[in-house]
Amino acid sequence: MITYICRGVFERLYFFNDMIMKQFFRISFLFLLILFSCQVKKNTNSHYFEGEALGTTYHINIIPSTTSKQVQKKDVDSVIEAINASLSTYRSNSLISRINKGEVLKVDQQFKDVYSAAKEIYRETGGLYDPTIGILVNAWGFGPKKKIAHIETDSTIVDSLKKFVGYDFLHIDEQDFLQKRYPQVYIDYNSIAKGYAIDRVGKMIENKGINNYIVEIGGEVLAKGRNTLKNRNWLVAIDNPQRDKKQKIISKIALVNQAIATSGNYRKFYVDSITGKKYVHTLNPKTGYPVQRHLLSASIVAPNCTMADGYATAMMVMGIDAAKIFLAKHPELQAFLVYSDDKGNLKIYKTKGLKIIH
Repeated sequence: MITYICRGVFERLYFFNDMIMKQFFRISFLFLLILFSCQVKKNTNSHYFEGEALGTTYHINIIPSTTSKQVQKKDVDSVIEAINASLSTYRSNSLISRINKGEVLKVDQQFKDVYSAAKEIYRETGGLYDPTIGILVNAWGFGPKKKIAHIETDSTIVDSLKKFVGYDFLHIDEQDFLQKRYPQVYIDYNSIAKGYAIDRVGKMIENKGINNYIVEIGGEVLAKGRNTLKNRNWLVAIDNPQRDKKQKIISKIALVNQAIATSGNYRKFYVDSITGKKYVHTLNPKTGYPVQRHLLSASIVAPNCTMADGYATAMMVMGIDAAKIFLAKHPELQAFLVYSDDKGNLKIYKTKGLKIIH
């Protein structure tokens, strides 16, 4: 959810309704509030864009200089369309969908960029982040294909599919053709492609000579420079995953040439009608099953949104204890983790370098 503070009235835009859920980027839900004011939005010294993209919405605020070129909405839409055509698993004719159907195709630059970024995160996390989990995402009913019946109780289904999960099964050859070890391998970049889209939009803006801007798509954010109209850093706020509580916002964070992405399990799940057991959308590539963790949401601040997006998903697979150990070894990442203790009390863990605004 994105909430705008405007004339004292809260306007809430729920960017995943039942119909939109069927479209591109059914990925981890991201709950960030961007602190754009109506005054900035209307200021003639800034340019503001909003629209629909990737199954959700985007909001962009640009503060141009006297020498920068103009950014138009069509420029943003052009970047988004190129990424959709390459990486959307919800488009039957996209590059990734055709590869998943068994075609051996030459990949484009968008695909190569995301392939390489995902490979780095896959290796750094020891395989806990793995985009070839797609075959199981579909089987559990969290992807574009129909859920497999009785997967919750029949371990042979998971075992039969898990053998096709492994990012090392993919290879881009010298001619830029994507090769798969097994034809059944199903690639799903939805856990990283939205962050990549934000980075590409940001790159387009910078190519226009603009240094101060903020880009948000579906709750993920890239902020560069400063909000010079208010003489402060760009600010975002993190939602309380316990939405029934009066405190809707847990914390505000300042971004300085950084990106932030949040992954959470508290919105996207289903409950088995027979057993009453809850199954969340984050799957462990090692086991093939939905994770059962105390970690409710992971917000990762990184130099770019591609990295933030992928590592936020990885944190949810790791759980709170393993995530703390991992973050201690990766100072390039900052984190704000929300979890519940054994008694159900809400707890927060944040890395020391995070710029918290009270």
